[in-house]
Amino acid sequence: MTKNRGFWPMRDIPTVLWLLLTVAAALAHRALPMPGWLMIHLLLLGAVTHAILVWSQYFSFALLRSAATDMDRRRQSIRLILSNSAAALVIAGVISGLWAITVTGAAALIVAVGWHGATLLARMRGSMPGRFGRTIRYYVASAALLTIGAALGAWLARGDSAPNLVIAHALINVLGWIGLTVAGTVVTLWPTILRTRADEGAATGASRALPVLAGGVVVAATGAALAQLLVVAAGLGVYLAGLGIIFGSLIGAARQKAPRSFAALSVGAALLWWAGAVAVVAVGAVLAALDGSGFPALDALFAQVVPYLAAGFAAQVLVGALSYLVPVVLGGGPAPVRVGTAGFDAAGILRVTVANAALSVCALPVSSLMRVVASIMYLVAMASFLVVMWRAMRAQRRAKAANDPLDARSSGRRGPIVPEGEHAPGRRSGQAVAGVLAVVLVAAGLAAVDPAGLGWSAAPVGAADAPVQTVQVEAANMRFTPNRIEVPVGTRLVVEVTNTDDEQVHDLVFANGIAGGRLAPGEKETIDVGVITGDLDGWCSILGHRQMGMTLQIIATGAEAGSETGGDSKPDAAGHDMGHMGGDTTSDTATAPDLMADPGPGFEPYDAELPALPASAAPVTRELTLTVRDEKRKVAPGVTQTLWTYNGTAPGPLLHGRVGDRFVITLENKGTMGHSIDFHAGSLAPDRPMRTIPPGQSLTYTFTATRAGIWMYHCSTMPMTAHIANGMYGAVIIEPADLPAVDRSYVLVQGEYYLGDHDGGTVDPDRIATRDPDLVTFNGYANQYDHAPLQAAVGERVRVWVLDAGIERPSSFHVIGGQFDTVWAEGAYLLDHSAETGSQALALQPAQGGFVELIFPEKGTYPFVSHLMIDAERGAHGQFAVGK
Repeated sequence: MTKNRGFWPMRDIPTVLWLLLTVAAALAHRALPMPGWLMIHLLLLGAVTHAILVWSQYFSFALLRSAATDMDRRRQSIRLILSNSAAALVIAGVISGLWAITVTGAAALIVAVGWHGATLLARMRGSMPGRFGRTIRYYVASAALLTIGAALGAWLARGDSAPNLVIAHALINVLGWIGLTVAGTVVTLWPTILRTRADEGAATGASRALPVLAGGVVVAATGAALAQLLVVAAGLGVYLAGLGIIFGSLIGAARQKAPRSFAALSVGAALLWWAGAVAVVAVGAVLAALDGSGFPALDALFAQVVPYLAAGFAAQVLVGALSYLVPVVLGGGPAPVRVGTAGFDAAGILRVTVANAALSVCALPVSSLMRVVASIMYLVAMASFLVVMWRAMRAQRRAKAANDPLDARSSGRRGPIVPEGEHAPGRRSGQAVAGVLAVVLVAAGLAAVDPAGLGWSAAPVGAADAPVQTVQVEAANMRFTPNRIEVPVGTRLVVEVTNTDDEQVHDLVFANGIAGGRLAPGEKETIDVGVITGDLDGWCSILGHRQMGMTLQIIATGAEAGSETGGDSKPDAAGHDMGHMGGDTTSDTATAPDLMADPGPGFEPYDAELPALPASAAPVTRELTLTVRDEKRKVAPGVTQTLWTYNGTAPGPLLHGRVGDRFVITLENKGTMGHSIDFHAGSLAPDRPMRTIPPGQSLTYTFTATRAGIWMYHCSTMPMTAHIANGMYGAVIIEPADLPAVDRSYVLVQGEYYLGDHDGGTVDPDRIATRDPDLVTFNGYANQYDHAPLQAAVGERVRVWVLDAGIERPSSFHVIGGQFDTVWAEGAYLLDHSAETGSQALALQPAQGGFVELIFPEKGTYPFVSHLMIDAERGAHGQFAVGK
């Protein structure tokens, strides 16, 4: 293999780049709302996939006793360029919501990996394999599975991200593509890392295990695709049996020589996380089938397990394998290899211990704050590999250049010579103890600050002797059950809260400052409320949930009348940024906005113009991606709100078509909470397309326009009032048959704001309850068309479509100085090009719409308003600038 050295490490540079991107994304995730799938795909689709393509080719040459030719090198370079470009396209496509980019990337990945598998298969058939040559079949099988997984992933990216299909996609890619590759590799790599002989039955066991492992993946993924829990469990059980065969030979090798190096310990820990995660999912599938909780419960469990498959299994096996392979393949003679190996082992046991101890803490039912700190410790321990690798490779290259004299002293010796004391038993145990102590001390320090994080009481001294009352609380349907708990004074209360909702995220905070973390459906948490000395209020802090009635009362029996803390008290920070996370906010009403002030530089009005549809004899399919984002937007001069938006605007994008047109809408949630969408223009069962999806997920909503009208669309996630009032609404115009052409057409969507803090606050649910909005606007900005008037000319026929999106106020649309000769309201003509009669206002209730037409008689400025004049004064005002 001498001819192949130098070629392989250089080809692995992109692995390092993908790892750097993963670390950067993980760090950014602490400051910015970033979907977890991004980090997982950067690691698995980027770093791990590239490493597999590089090193499985390397092992194929070694095990099949052949050498890479120049043609092999060129083809490998093309495959690597293709696969890395594919990974970048897939990630960019999903982030941007452009499905064509995602599909292009998936197709390129399928080509690269399919070509890779075909090359290995051809090489295997044309060679005389040695004892372990048949393990190349693992690489071929894994490549075949990835082509299926990539195709399924591309299909899911279109928006139909049903939980069972997402699980099927993950099982194929993680347990198939990565798992089979690792299983086939560790059979030979594990004893090599340990520097001992492979178990006698290793080769035979590997041959027997392959169909078991591959069959288990196929059965489990098929069961997931069909939403059959017991089939998923059976497939994972078969997979675990295959792992048992592989692990038997690995344990045999470890008995000959215990793992001591960083490479061995990292790979060994990865294998344990691998088997443990699969076992947890298998058991979870069985329990979900037996207790009737169904696939949503498995989906919630799988979402919790996937990060540990990525961080515990994939990341550790990658850095462990590279720590052994890079020095060996970089070569230069025994002495430089020893230098490189020693460099990769720098603080190795400490790094492995901290990473796995921190990861174990994350897996425990601890507070969100403790989980965040533990994940940062894991990230630091794993990211240090990049520094260690750079230093080790530099040292090895220097040793090669200097022709280290240790070569002569090491002549004839087998295995690496480790610098004195590096792996001495005392040094090893000291690093292990230091790693565990580091995690324990950090946990203990956090427990002192946040006792509830470890289930410790935050009560005063002496509370340890207080009796304990434990209460089970369920959160679902905007209610806590039970929502009234009687606790004797002096009793320590422990609340075990479970989110049994199908879609919504919830939390539970108390007025004494104790707060739990956010719980996805199916998740649970234990909250130590402390010793109860008086009545105490609790509530869900997610915006609007408290106003919907999601509250809880603790009644202190035997106490004097009164509360321990007032019902209107707010919890302290306790890890919760109430403004960012959607907690209760208070309106800034000290200074009313000056609606006639100049909007200032950079002001761009919402485009109200409605372009004419192109002539079309047949219905067409119209596709649109609506991406939910939290956006800071100006809503009036000097007033900024953090809106929840579709594609960054409020109202969202206008949809325009004719009866018979088919609309395919992809909804992507890149916000900070669950959202949904409801199209009044579609007639269909709301169960699936209108469901709430959490951040990072998407769905496809397909409907055919069967009736004409100007229809509202909006978020239907509860509390619906808050979601609509915070910007999540828009219009769909389906034109009536034979609608005459006009000279100009405009669309005005009336909406309301119940302002939070004027400098970036979110909607105030308490203001909504007053039914008294701060602003009423056309197209999302108060009086914007006074500052940027709509254009028209004398004698032109102008059509104005109007939709009242509510949430509360009716609209009476009127053009001052104008008269309507055509009025079409909620699907019917009240006037149709009348020559003798006219209309002065289009009256609409919330969620109603229509259009009016008029011709301006002379040049001038024609204001338009909602003739509920208080609303005109609140911002429902604009102007037509009419020229000759």
